[in-house]
Amino acid sequence: MQFYKDPARPGRNVPVSENCSFQKRRKPVIIPVILAGGSGTRLWPMSRELHPKQLLRLTGSHTMLQNTLLRIAEVDGMTAPMIICNGKHRFMVDRQLTEIDMRPSAIFLEPLGRNTAPALAVGALKAISINPDALILVLPADHLIKDVPAFHVALKSGESYARQGGLVTFGIVPDRPETGYGYIRKGQPVKAHKNLGPDDAVSGFAIDEFVEKPDLQTALQYLSSGDYCWNSGMFMFPAAGVLQDLRQFAPDIVCACEQALEAGKSEADFFYLDYASFEKCPSDSIDYAIMEKTHHGVMIPLDAGWDDVGSWEALWKVGDKDESGNVISGDVICVDTENTLIRSESRLVTVLGIRDLAVVETPDAIMISSLSNTQGVKQIVDLLKLNHRPETLTHQEKVLSWGYLETLDKGEDVHVRKISLMPGASFLLPGHACQSLTWMVLTGAAKLRMNHTVFELTKSNSMCIESGKPVGIENPGPDPLVFLEIAFGYQTGSDHFSVGG
Repeated sequence: MQFYKDPARPGRNVPVSENCSFQKRRKPVIIPVILAGGSGTRLWPMSRELHPKQLLRLTGSHTMLQNTLLRIAEVDGMTAPMIICNGKHRFMVDRQLTEIDMRPSAIFLEPLGRNTAPALAVGALKAISINPDALILVLPADHLIKDVPAFHVALKSGESYARQGGLVTFGIVPDRPETGYGYIRKGQPVKAHKNLGPDDAVSGFAIDEFVEKPDLQTALQYLSSGDYCWNSGMFMFPAAGVLQDLRQFAPDIVCACEQALEAGKSEADFFYLDYASFEKCPSDSIDYAIMEKTHHGVMIPLDAGWDDVGSWEALWKVGDKDESGNVISGDVICVDTENTLIRSESRLVTVLGIRDLAVVETPDAIMISSLSNTQGVKQIVDLLKLNHRPETLTHQEKVLSWGYLETLDKGEDVHVRKISLMPGASFLLPGHACQSLTWMVLTGAAKLRMNHTVFELTKSNSMCIESGKPVGIENPGPDPLVFLEIAFGYQTGSDHFSVGG
């Protein structure tokens, strides 16, 4: 018999099958907790430390984060999501939410990575403060799910088990002997709540075992047995119930997260978790911290065209292919080419007489690999980091709170950038240290304030900016302001646009 501690009656353990007062009071809302941290180095050169996989448009017009939010937007009982992400990605996350008209209940900024269990603890603590009866739907921000209706059916089943106090994980029904995922061995069926309707065809199972990534022979055995699912890292929990188990099995994580929340601070649309408190938090995954230890675990099998798109080979497998098996994106010409992924971001890419490769072009890097070896892209990234190459950190275009910076050219003595200021945005520069600095407007209109004087610049107008003098710039118009910056004597490491960006 499974038990759940009723938050309305502390100290009393209630069998989950009882129609207890916790269930009677009101139907719990579902609060999405979106895990948007991580770097995704296996998708370099598209994915960078400051522009990770979840913020890329890999499978269509929306980013992975946007798709994650859009596929749950119409689910019954779903509230505004919480986003938990790296502080360095905050402006990109905020911009992408605005693009799809999605306002979160909170954006929590992690000062450093601590795996998924601390992120869960932060989400559960916040959810309980919103609604003690809430369920939380924990989703990584970088997964692909093709069959959204099937996903919604599984969510409805998961909700029913979570209302009973179950800690639900969604296991992916395997369609191949995959060696890149962990697996879950399912146990006996778990009886669903009596209110689980006839349309909910997905039954839950007890969790017998979590197993690590297998070798090929073992993966073949798992597939043929029918007893194993891939571990997706997607969960649905009663917030109070999962916090109870976290306090039991990972009390140091809960304590550190409570302190990080208490000592943290809100600023604009963000909540900054306290660095000193969060630094002390143990790093652990949800699986290791609670799911392998709890007695409340339930697995819902999910067959919905899921993929974590963790490599270029995976992206080729799920992509739309031409008659030769090629997945093509951007300005690409192929001749005598088969079973190849070619992606162009900034220029014409031509390929001739190749097979089974990944060719990925960005403005500052090109990566060519056999498809079967794209899991090894991390080795390239590690080598680049050893050589302190900036291509692992960011793209030439940088996202800031007020707009974008894109480096067009740089040399020993000159630095040319294209700068975009969003409508209504303004910025105060503390002063530059270049020998000379010129701004030329390409589109829109700029209002500059220097030495207590206001200047207006329109298309094709330019102005020399005095060194060491503060200058305010504003975009008063309805369209983006785009201008060129030409700097001579630019000092690397002293970017005047980095202050407060």
